[in-house]
Amino acid sequence: MAERSPGFVAEFGKGSTLPAEPDGRLDAPAFHRNHAPIWSVLARFLLGRTGDVLEIGSGTGQHVVEFARQAPTITWWPSDHLDSHLRSIDAWRRHEGRDNVQAPVRLDASAPDWKLAGHGLPSSFMAMLSANVIHIAPWRVTEGIFAGAGRHLSPGGRLVLYGPFRRDGTHNSPSNEAFDANLRRDNPEWGVRDTADLRKLSDANGLRFAELVEMPSNNAILVFERRA
Repeated sequence: MAERSPGFVAEFGKGSTLPAEPDGRLDAPAFHRNHAPIWSVLARFLLGRTGDVLEIGSGTGQHVVEFARQAPTITWWPSDHLDSHLRSIDAWRRHEGRDNVQAPVRLDASAPDWKLAGHGLPSSFMAMLSANVIHIAPWRVTEGIFAGAGRHLSPGGRLVLYGPFRRDGTHNSPSNEAFDANLRRDNPEWGVRDTADLRKLSDANGLRFAELVEMPSNNAILVFERRA
């Protein structure tokens, strides 16, 4: 079954049960299972390069500090919308001493203007990453992510999405079909998103679908590239 992140569910009103360290660090079990497979895909594009990467919905902050360790020449910009996540991200950043991870910013990905300059962020990124977000967020968040990628990715930049996906209208496993039904029962605005719908969003925002990479636990990574 696809992974479900308690932290991201909390962002949309369900309440997190993740225990916090005294400094505010949260530990998501899914991180320990999926960070290596996710990095194996990111490394193809990021390893050895310099530039800026925006993470949308950084959750506990564990992914961004781990990826910053793997790619120390890249500047990583974490973001989230929940206070407990922002505290956890900053606490992990300080705990790990990652100078190439910037302080987290509060970002509403569904907003038509992300106001990056007001947050002290660059206006252009070589890549954007969003893991385990769009299936437990309203569809307008997905629309906002693609619109923001169209505005703020540099030519050839990549938008990388990780999580469960339907493939042209079909679930890739019975467990993911049940997971989707449970999500929609919890909140009609949630649900496992379809690759066909995401390709339409990419086309509408100046991106092209580049690849789908199968991941453990019936998840996948989708990569979209900003057209030149």
